[in-house]
Amino acid sequence: MPAIVTETFRKKLAQDLLTEINNAADSNEYYIGIGKSDAYNATDTTVNPIRCFREEREARNNLQSVKKVINASFVIPRYNWTSGTVYTGFNDAVAGIPTNTYYVLTEDNQVYICLQQSKNAAGQANVSTVKPDFAVAGVDEGQAFITADGYTWKFLYSLSATAAANFLSAGYIPVEKVIWNTSGDSADLSPFQLEQLIVQQAAVSGQILSITLTSGGSGYTSVPTVTITGNGTSAAATATISGGSVVKIDMNNESAALGSGYDYADVAITGGGGSGATARIVLGPKYGVGADPREELKATSLMFNVKPSGTENGDFIVNNDFRQITVLRNIEQYNSNTRFTASTGRAMNYMKTTVPASSFTIDKLLVGATSGAKAYIDDIQDSAIYYHQNENTGFTTFVDGEALSESDGSGTGTADSANLHGIVDNFSGEMLYVENRARVIRSTSQTEDIKVIITA
Repeated sequence: MPAIVTETFRKKLAQDLLTEINNAADSNEYYIGIGKSDAYNATDTTVNPIRCFREEREARNNLQSVKKVINASFVIPRYNWTSGTVYTGFNDAVAGIPTNTYYVLTEDNQVYICLQQSKNAAGQANVSTVKPDFAVAGVDEGQAFITADGYTWKFLYSLSATAAANFLSAGYIPVEKVIWNTSGDSADLSPFQLEQLIVQQAAVSGQILSITLTSGGSGYTSVPTVTITGNGTSAAATATISGGSVVKIDMNNESAALGSGYDYADVAITGGGGSGATARIVLGPKYGVGADPREELKATSLMFNVKPSGTENGDFIVNNDFRQITVLRNIEQYNSNTRFTASTGRAMNYMKTTVPASSFTIDKLLVGATSGAKAYIDDIQDSAIYYHQNENTGFTTFVDGEALSESDGSGTGTADSANLHGIVDNFSGEMLYVENRARVIRSTSQTEDIKVIITA
């Protein structure tokens, strides 16, 4: 029984998650965790995680520290406008984003959607040579325009410095819908949001953005008539013929001729002395282009972003590495049923030693002489050794008073107050995401920019 989950449903799932994260009054808490200081294998080659409970459990075993996610954003794949590139127009019959994308990010951090591709007199696609810019085109934010190379574009929104810093990456662009107080109070909106609000309010529902030719027919000696019928009004288009066939159909202009109010429409090509030409209507989003850019840009991915800086008041390790990134929801304090709500926290086991812990070295394998317990040393603070155990070491617990040594180093000491634990219970809450990366080495002066993408 063939079936699909619609783009609308996927966006709703992502939106529900985003609302939960960004709603300050909501009681749910999300954290990004880092961990796994030990190598994947003998060559430390990154391995692909597997969607199974064992993988989640090992990620919890490896966890070092967590940092709260303050906000998140819808994101879409990034495509920079580049002169000499062929772009496609928005097409309501295409799944996903085509190879020749229909939207671009310009060097001005502005996002534009292509409503109609430029074609020459023979119906072949032209390359884009004029960067879309509504100000240069002499139109306002909410109006579509045609550039000198024949492409029809419409501005959607600009990225603020904050949005770019938090959610713009080499592979993704943030996208949002401006939520406006319908009573008319827009004082709390930024200049970028006010600009986008103009676009949202100017959106026209039920527009016909373009007409896709499905057959050029034959025998045409003059330009045939293009007739659009449906439950909307005012859409109009013109055909072009070459060699006796219809080779393209263009909307008559970039605004009024797109019409309005169409939920459905047909197109008929008549006259011109020929026959057989057929085409299909391309309808825009129900509420209009720009009313909610997440619709026409097919945004179903969320980006979570945190930026651990240095030690984060002692909660994050420096001068060691991590290889694993996780997203956790509603974790708790260790040995407690109390929700963890602090900005950052440690999740590792640790022990005290009767001699300075400085005799030990991070990343070495710690061994208990009596218990036979083994663990990877993650951090050393004064007399405390922070460590983690996973399936490679086993989970035997250390015992107080036993001699400690390093199987691959020279550190020695005696365990005192063994099996203590950081404030975060790494086996609490829900683990939503596990990502394995090549090793990342942290330092005191370093700030990581950790971006996690989750697609519904």
